[in-house]
Amino acid sequence: MPKIMRLSGAKALVKSLEEQGVETIFGIPGGAILPVYDALYDSKIRHILVRHEQCAAHAADGYARASGRTGVCMATSGPGATNLVTGIATAYMDSSPIVAITGQVPRSMIGRDAFQEADIIGIATPITKYAFQIQNPGEVQAVVEQAFHLASKGRPGPVLIDFPIDIQKAEGDPDLNPRAGLLERYKGVFEPHPLQIKRAAELLLNARKPVILAGGGVILANASEELRMLSEYLLIPVAVTLMGKGSFPENHPLFLGRIGMHGSAAANKLISEADVILAVGTRFSDRSVGRFEDFGRGSRIIHVDIDAAEIGKNVKPHIPIVADAKKALAAIYEAVKKLSKKLESSEWVRRIKEVKEELESGSAGDRRDLSPRNVIREMRRLLPADGIVTTGVGRNQMWAAMYFEAYSPRTFITSGGLGTMGFGFPSSLGAKVAKPSSIVADIDGDGSFLMTERELATSIVAEIPVIVVIMNDGWLGMVKYWQDLFYGRKYCATCLKRGCPDFVKLAEAYGAYAARPRSLEEFSKAFKEAMGSDRTTVIDVWISPEESVLPFAPPGKPLTETILDLREVRRGGG
Repeated sequence: MPKIMRLSGAKALVKSLEEQGVETIFGIPGGAILPVYDALYDSKIRHILVRHEQCAAHAADGYARASGRTGVCMATSGPGATNLVTGIATAYMDSSPIVAITGQVPRSMIGRDAFQEADIIGIATPITKYAFQIQNPGEVQAVVEQAFHLASKGRPGPVLIDFPIDIQKAEGDPDLNPRAGLLERYKGVFEPHPLQIKRAAELLLNARKPVILAGGGVILANASEELRMLSEYLLIPVAVTLMGKGSFPENHPLFLGRIGMHGSAAANKLISEADVILAVGTRFSDRSVGRFEDFGRGSRIIHVDIDAAEIGKNVKPHIPIVADAKKALAAIYEAVKKLSKKLESSEWVRRIKEVKEELESGSAGDRRDLSPRNVIREMRRLLPADGIVTTGVGRNQMWAAMYFEAYSPRTFITSGGLGTMGFGFPSSLGAKVAKPSSIVADIDGDGSFLMTERELATSIVAEIPVIVVIMNDGWLGMVKYWQDLFYGRKYCATCLKRGCPDFVKLAEAYGAYAARPRSLEEFSKAFKEAMGSDRTTVIDVWISPEESVLPFAPPGKPLTETILDLREVRRGGG
C-alpha cells in the first residue's frame, strides 16, 4: 500500500478512493461532508449529482451489478445518511458490493442530538457487512482499503464509512495498520473440500433426473462458463432463481426456466421431480422455493455457497459445500470428467423437452397487441445481446423476468431480496455509467417509476442516456392483483389514476424524449429511435389493469401447486 503524505482527513479519503481505482461517485453534498467535496473538486473522480440519496445508493448498486466492480455513493449526515438506508439494504439483500460514505457531526457533538445527527452506525450495522466510523485522520487510508476489501471479497455486500467532520478537517500521518485484526479475522473458505466434491460428482453421475439450480452467487463468482460446461458434459438441465437470471443462456436447449412464485410452470414442476438438485449460489428464498419443508422432498440436495450461514438455513442439504461457486463448479466438472465420459443423450432431457412443450406452448393471445408479453419480447428482439435491462418492482418485474430472455450474466438487474420499488430507474443510470457502450433499458411500472422519477434530471444533466419503458396500468398493480385474488376485489389505496401525472409531459419537462405508443408497431418504432438517441427516452405504454401474472405459486404453497388459470385460485389469506 503506497504511503500517503500528511493530509487532511478529507484529502486522504479522496486520495485513498483514487488508489482503489474509483472512477465514479453518486451522491449529494451537505454541510457535514463538505470538506470531502472540497477535496473532490481537484480529483479526476467523476461525481454524479443525484436528486435523492436513496437513488445514489441504487445507482452505485446498478454500477456494481453491471460491472462487477464496487460502486460508491456519498451523502451528508442525518437525513442524507438515513436516505441511503433503503439502497444499502437493497444491496445487502442481493449481495451487491457498494461502499457508502456519510458525513457526521463533530465527535464532540455525537450523542448530543446535534443538528442533522443520526446514529448511522447503529442504523446500518444490520444491513452492512461492516460499518466503520473514522476516529482520526491517520486511519483513513487503511479504513478505505479495508472497506473495499470487505465489500468485494467472499460474499459481496455493502460497507459503510461514517466520517465526522472534525476528522475530515484535521491533518495526520497515515497509520497503515489500524484495526488490522479485522482483515486477519476475515478469512472466508473459498476452496471446496475435495471429499465433498467427490461425493457431489458421484451423486450427479448416478442421478437419473438431476437439475442444477443457479442463483445469484453464480453471477457474483463469474462462474457462468463453469456452469455451462458441467451442464453440457452431463446433460443436466439448468433452472435459475430470479437473482440467477442470466447465469445460463436462456436460449440454450438445456435451460429449464426460472423457478419460484412466478416462475415457469415447467421449471416448477420438473425441479420437483428431480432426484438430485445441485444448488449453486442460492439461499433458497421463500419466493424461489415456496414452502421450505416441501422443496426437494424427494431429492438429494447438493448446496454450494460461499456463505456458511446459508447452508441449512432454509433447506437442509445432503452434501454441503462451502466454497466459491466458480471454484466448486470447476472442481465438480474435473471430478466428473475423471469418472465418466461426456453424455450424448438422456431420457431426462427428453422428458424436460416434452413437459416444456406441454406447459409453455399454449396460446399467447394476440401476438401484435400492446401487452406486456409482446412489448418485452419486442424489446428482446431489438436489443443487442449485451443490452442491459433493469426493472422496477411489481408486476412489471415479474413480466420482465418471464418474457425477457437473458443470454449472459449482468444483463438483467433487479431488486430481489428486498423488492424495492423505485430501484429500476436509478440502477439503470448506474449500469449505463459502468457500461457506457451498452444500451440500458429500465422496464418499470407507473407506481415504481413514480418513486424515483426525479432522477430524470440526473440523466439529462449528467448526460446518461437510458430508455425507460413504463407498464402503465394506473394502479399499484401487484398489490391490486393480490386484492383481486385474496381480498374480494376490495381495492384499498391502490388506484394511482392513470394520467396523473402525464409521463410524456413529465419526461419532456425534464428535457427527455417521450412517446406513448398505441400499437406494437408504434412501440417498436419508438424503441428503435430511443436506442439510437443520446438522450434519455421515456416510453409510456398503457396496458390493461386486468393483465394477469401467471404462472403463480401462491405464498406458503409448494411449487407443485403452481396455478396456470386464475379460476383455480380460492379466496384465502395473502
